[in-house]
Amino acid sequence: MSPTHFSGTRVPGPGSRNPEIAFFGGGNMARALIGGLLRSGVPAAALRVSEPRAEARAELAQAFAIATHADNAEAARGAALWVLAVKPQVLHAVCTALAPRAQAERPLVLSIAAGIRNDQIERWLGGDLAVVRAMPNTPALLGAGAAGLCANARVDGAGRALVERVLGAVGITCWIEDEAQMDVVTALSGSGPAYFFLLVEALEQAAVARGLPREAARALAAQTCLGAGRMLLESGATAGELRQRVTSPGGTTAAALERFGAGGFAALIAAGLSAAVQRGAELSALAQD
Repeated sequence: MSPTHFSGTRVPGPGSRNPEIAFFGGGNMARALIGGLLRSGVPAAALRVSEPRAEARAELAQAFAIATHADNAEAARGAALWVLAVKPQVLHAVCTALAPRAQAERPLVLSIAAGIRNDQIERWLGGDLAVVRAMPNTPALLGAGAAGLCANARVDGAGRALVERVLGAVGITCWIEDEAQMDVVTALSGSGPAYFFLLVEALEQAAVARGLPREAARALAAQTCLGAGRMLLESGATAGELRQRVTSPGGTTAAALERFGAGGFAALIAAGLSAAVQRGAELSALAQD
């Protein structure tokens, strides 16, 4: 590998089509990213994962034919990109233990831990490192994810391109320049699938309460939301424009929307989003410095 140096951190140069990538933590999001990278053409030999549970390591090796390690420092050896895919509560311990290796090897670091700031990660790893904070979401498991990304000042175009390649293997990416807004990203797209599932659940239950068989209610609610999402992505129209197109004056849709409005639907969504943003800030504050 012929590295390019910037701000004291090593990232792969233009000739390094498949840099070595080390994942720390082998949970669902790591598995989604590994699977997406393999489907995009990254060879299994370029990937490795560190996972403390022997059973999980065996499953990862069988599913993806990649190298697995019980020791984080061993998995990190020689990797150009480190993907921190552990829970926020243990990230401090993981990073401080890896600090000597980070200082020796100068990797690009990608964290998908909710609520943990770039400056915290960089400091825990010993400083002077390129760090990208990402907030992917669970539809990445199906290749339909959405990830907000925020880089510190040490990440250049090559680093951004590499991170886009990793997260882009399982969905869309969106760069956020102001890290303070990452808590909003977490509340919007990170937690957003749960809001969607709650809506579908409520629609299903309301239809069942009106006498529709549950199986039919579930299928119709899920497919309706899927179709609406596709229309939003593929039509080029805004959500407001599409809503207006399906709302005939005095019709059934208008009646439902009027009741939603009277019940404070938009205000309730805003309040829920605000609660998630606040919790994200609290997680960051609770992290050990």
